[in-house]
This record gives sequence, structure tokens and C-alpha cells, in this order.
Amino acid sequence: MSEAMLMQSRARRQAQPAYAGFWLRLAAYLIDFMLLSVVELVLALGYLLMNQDLKALLVVKPDTYSTLLVVVYLVANVAPVWSAVGWAYFAVLESSPLQGTVGKHALGLYVTDVQGDPIGFRRASLRYWLKAVSDLTLAVGWIMAAFTPRKQALHDLLAGTLVLRRVQDSTPVPAAASLAEYWDGSRWVSSSSITGEV
Repeated sequence: MSEAMLMQSRARRQAQPAYAGFWLRLAAYLIDFMLLSVVELVLALGYLLMNQDLKALLVVKPDTYSTLLVVVYLVANVAPVWSAVGWAYFAVLESSPLQGTVGKHALGLYVTDVQGDPIGFRRASLRYWLKAVSDLTLAVGWIMAAFTPRKQALHDLLAGTLVLRRVQDSTPVPAAASLAEYWDGSRWVSSSSITGEV
């Protein structure tokens, strides 16, 4: 990370963090849910259209039993793919420089650890799988985000993460600073380190 980014990160930590409340987080989740539902529906329809046995079963015997059998077979074979797509979507985007999913980014939210630093892929994956614990508590784990001091849901408490709102910064960022560095997939690289400038 460059010196300018470290200074911005420190300044953000020193300022009072703006925690994302329950309703903002719910709205972001609904955006992500709609986006993932479209992707998963396309995958399911593609699987259904490519599987000749299922198509034949629906065409030859269009009764309730056949339809139920197709639905059970489809869910049993597509559900693991849906689960993997959801995990990859949340874990990759929350551990990326974006620090959040499409829904979070659209509403100005981002995910950090409890110190305010970006989370890695491992912690983002842990956070995703711990959402099952929030689900198993009959959604009480999710509702906790409305009542905890730092607006953390149960999976955030267990994973050691926060969801914060981006606050408009009144200090402009010089254009040269933002163009002089980029994310190479694992770290921030400045263009001067590539060209050998000092």
C-alpha cells in the first residue's frame, strides 16, 4: 500500500466510524439477492434445457408427480452450484478493493475488520459461512444489527467484521495519486515501482 493510502486509512480510523444500520444492510442484501437470483435462474434453466431426461419426463408425463420429481432433481443438482456461486460472490467482492458486494457498493457500504482495515478472502469466506448461524437463530442473528452498538449482526460478531457507511470526504484526492497506483490482485502497486523511478 502506498503512503497516501495508509494516511487515508489512518484518517478514516481516527474519525468516528459510520456504522451501517439494519435497514441499509437489508436493502443492500435485497439488491444482491435479486442479482444472484437472476444468475441462479439462468443456471437452473440452462441445466434443465441441457438435460434431455428431465425434458422428456416433463413432455411425456406432465403430471404432478413428474413435475415434483423434476423440481427435486433440479434442486438437488443445482443447489450446490448456487451455494458455490453465492459464496464466491460474497467472499470475492468483500475481500476485493471494493470491500463489498454490488448491493453494498450501490448504497455506499463496505466491510472491514474491527480495526477498520480491509478483510482478506479467508475472513470474507468465514463471514459468509457464519451467516448460516444467523439464519439458524430464526433471523435473530440478522436483527442483532439493529441493536448492537456497532450495528453488527451475529455473523459479524463471530467473524470480527464491521459494515460501515462511506462518508463523503471534504478533502479532494489529487488525480495523480489515484492514477499512480493500481491493484494487481494481491497488493497495491505504484507505477513508479514498475518503471524503477524513485
